[in-house]
Amino acid sequence: MIFQLIKARFALLFSCVLMVAVPAMAQPLQCVPFAREVSGIEIRGNANTWWAQAEGRYAKGQTPRVGAVLAFAAVSKMPLGHVAMVSQIVSDREVLLTHANWSRRGGIERDVRAIDVSAAGDWSQVRVWYGPVRDLGLSVYPINGFIYSDDAAEPELAPTPLTIARGPSDARGIFTLVDDSQF
Repeated sequence: MIFQLIKARFALLFSCVLMVAVPAMAQPLQCVPFAREVSGIEIRGNANTWWAQAEGRYAKGQTPRVGAVLAFAAVSKMPLGHVAMVSQIVSDREVLLTHANWSRRGGIERDVRAIDVSAAGDWSQVRVWYGPVRDLGLSVYPINGFIYSDDAAEPELAPTPLTIARGPSDARGIFTLVDDSQF
């Protein structure tokens, strides 16, 4: 009987230690393993090393493609850099990113805005959606460029021609865009 009581107390003590130790050992999700997982680009190491590591292994460039990784350069407030996957191209100066560890530690954000704010329109500087302000952040981040996975989609060179309908589409006077390639 005493042995059973000691055994039960030991099991209770051991489970309490595990409940405290396991969360303490768990690390918040970082941008690098998340970007590697969602993009299929097999580069390891800090985000600020991805651009150089991609040389000779992956195609690189300054044009966004869906599935490509946007490689942020290291800056004083982000010394290890950052990487994020392009999930959608909105325009030649705006993309949606899917990334981790940006607006909150360890958090994942899907389809958040990033805009090219470089004077030359070459994706060398961006502003990125920042959750706490629910808008684009005020900081401008230098960019190394895009690292293309084997299956990164080429951007469409010519958008489908659209025309504005001749009249309002509803009582509020809102016009509808019409895809005239169907007619």
